[in-house]
Amino acid sequence: MKALVLERVRELSLRDIDLPLAVGPRDVKVAIDTVGVCGSDVHYYTHGRIGHFVVRAPMVLGHEAAGTVVEVGAEVTGFAVGERVCMEPGVPDMSSRAAKLGLYNVDPSVRFWATPPVHGVLTPYVVHPAAFTYRLPDNVSFAEGAMVEPFAIGMQAAARARIAPGDLGAVIGAGPIGIMVALAALAGGCARVFVADFSAEKLAIAARYPGIVPVDVAAGSLAAAVARETGGWGADVVFEASGSAKAFADIFATVRPGGALVLVGLPVDPVPFDVAGAIAKEVRVETVFRYANIFDRALALIASGKVDLKPLITGTFDFQESIAAFERAAAARPTDVKLQIRVAGAPAE
Repeated sequence: MKALVLERVRELSLRDIDLPLAVGPRDVKVAIDTVGVCGSDVHYYTHGRIGHFVVRAPMVLGHEAAGTVVEVGAEVTGFAVGERVCMEPGVPDMSSRAAKLGLYNVDPSVRFWATPPVHGVLTPYVVHPAAFTYRLPDNVSFAEGAMVEPFAIGMQAAARARIAPGDLGAVIGAGPIGIMVALAALAGGCARVFVADFSAEKLAIAARYPGIVPVDVAAGSLAAAVARETGGWGADVVFEASGSAKAFADIFATVRPGGALVLVGLPVDPVPFDVAGAIAKEVRVETVFRYANIFDRALALIASGKVDLKPLITGTFDFQESIAAFERAAAARPTDVKLQIRVAGAPAE
């Protein structure tokens, strides 16, 4: 099939590649409609690695996807041909200790689309376990279905935060994940969420949502903005979603005593961590790696209308324009939040 293949760092091609399409008894075959361009996809394109995940051979990109079921396995009872679906891209070993603990996202043997050496789904068809496939309600578009995956990260972060109704939240970073973390925190009970960034354009997009308070850190610190609002007390929960090591310099100044810090962004550079600052306030520190047992909840919130992700989709490309889509994503335009690629109708060969 045709696919968008990362050949090596900074080299993409749209070419034929041999991908497995045999449908097992518990699998479904899906015709891909829409795929989101994720920051991790772009990082593999520009750097060839994320942590210990290294691209050593050509790899198909893409893991945020929605499409239409075109074939079902012999033992599948929950799906029918023609149904619209989205897919959870990480498939664990369900017999692993992590899976048995409900932590399948940290299963060392999980196979996650577009994570070396596993191919992604920027291609016309994919075969996927029915257990990790979810039917799209009629009021959820393919474009929104492809947003469930990144929104699930925000949902995981909000769940880790243990938000209480009326909490004041703060998010560092107004990228796609940062904004979705803020929306998940509002849906989870936060009365307001401060979102901090240097990009006035991204802050303007975030500020369209009721309950989000933008903070331009080029003009003043997040800690100062939160202190003014809380009489110096601090935010109940702070989410670090930028992945910038600089964000950690005074991060505990923003958290209230006994509050929570949730780490979502994955820093590339070493992080200065103020252990004394954390201890002095007895701050609870939580970490987020993807998500587990939350994909259906993310989809349900989108379907309910309580979370509208459509304003975050700032560009849609045809499959034949996939390379251009990645070049634009790598350029990191300040007005771009989420770019998507429409695969539907692309020839398989």
